Amino acid sequence: MTTRRGLVIGGVEAPALSGREVEDHNPFTGEVHAVLAAGGVEDVTRAVDAAQAAFAEWAGVSPFARRKLLLGAADLLESRAEEAVELVAREVGGVRGWALFNVGLAAEVLREAAAAVTAPQGDVLATQHGGLSLGVREPVGVVAAFAPWNAPLILGTRAVAAPLAAGNTVVLKPSEAAPLACGYFIADVLRDAGLPDGVLNVVTNDPADAAEVAQALVADPRVRAVNFTGSTGVGRIIGELAARHLKPAVLELGGKNAIVVLDDADLDHAVAAAVFGVFHNAGQICMSGDRVLVHEAIADEFTARFTAKVASLPTGDPTAPGTIIGPLVDARSAKRVAALVADARAKGATVLTGGDEPTGALHPATVLTDVTPDMDLHHGEAFGPLCVLATFTDDDHAAALANDTEHGLTCGILTENGVRGLALARRIRTGIVHVNDQTVGDEPQAPFGGVGSSGYGRFGGRWGVEAFSNTRWITVATDRPHYPF
Repeated sequence: MTTRRGLVIGGVEAPALSGREVEDHNPFTGEVHAVLAAGGVEDVTRAVDAAQAAFAEWAGVSPFARRKLLLGAADLLESRAEEAVELVAREVGGVRGWALFNVGLAAEVLREAAAAVTAPQGDVLATQHGGLSLGVREPVGVVAAFAPWNAPLILGTRAVAAPLAAGNTVVLKPSEAAPLACGYFIADVLRDAGLPDGVLNVVTNDPADAAEVAQALVADPRVRAVNFTGSTGVGRIIGELAARHLKPAVLELGGKNAIVVLDDADLDHAVAAAVFGVFHNAGQICMSGDRVLVHEAIADEFTARFTAKVASLPTGDPTAPGTIIGPLVDARSAKRVAALVADARAKGATVLTGGDEPTGALHPATVLTDVTPDMDLHHGEAFGPLCVLATFTDDDHAAALANDTEHGLTCGILTENGVRGLALARRIRTGIVHVNDQTVGDEPQAPFGGVGSSGYGRFGGRWGVEAFSNTRWITVATDRPHYPF
């Protein structure tokens, strides 16, 4: 059965003004599973019209009513878990465990946003003169939100939750690779929870029109903030557009993350953690461990155990029970990963397991070693079931290797010595570090984001709401001031 969806503008689902449509394909079977309206610049204007028209009323809704709506949406999302499992499998090739993780965390993102609604909205400031001086947070207006495909429910929800909690309205442009899961599914849940018409609008598009649609959305003068999660390359373009129009942006971009295994690590735990951190969702997570750095004293044993476990991971149909490595989002992505392996192998890298050519969108779980700076994989984000093993001699060497990248999203440090782990964590230049855990860790109340080419701004808790608020200074004079003239 093929799903058909139109643009969501002002609470009405309608075709694009051009009448164009675009197909969405199942990455495992190649079949068309959805046909969607292919919006253009004129449709972006319509969506911003609707968001602007709805802003004043939504911003004026009682915080308690907004909180109740978001909490209800969280419960509703969880009740649709099986629908989400089926959708994530057929749209992006995600296995059941990954889909359920998306459901659980997306619901918690909504609950955390609900909690932030009734948190203090400003500060009482000291003042030189009699009276009251306040720093007050207020919604910015219309927010342009861009959601990626790889963790569709989590990142689709995160694209809109904090802006809505702060009292903004949103125009959401979901990824062309997962418009249902990271766009319509979230919008449907919020609509059914009672979100008023026009507060959240969804514009889908043909991939060929992505740049034009994004530019129109960011450039619209009524859009006052930008929320983007995606690749570093596209993030640079979005950041430049936002800066050109003097609009704040939150950019959560790619990573080149390291899992550091110290010589005192528990090997059973370290192997299990590293395999999960690298290969969960076939490595298609911004937090995935591209690099596993192992102390030379334990390198031989760790490598043998790690590669054996990787080689045993069940691969194939994402709907089959027990599958761990499902397909990548499309065959082109699998070919891109294969090209990284081929380039590294041709320049002297050693394949410890995997490395075979992909079958359609399926790429085997692969581990390489002896990767050098002249190889594409040394610098580029793998974003697939692929990692590099390397060794270090001491903690100084580990820190240098972990920091040898322009990215700075997350890092995992596996050690039984918390003091040593914390000391090393302070030296790692990333927005997130997990001591005695791997790199893939996300909690909705924590400040989530990176440094360097991994972006700027933070999601989570009060940081997310503050990112989509203006802070104003308001004073009330209780004594009549004296003026010199």
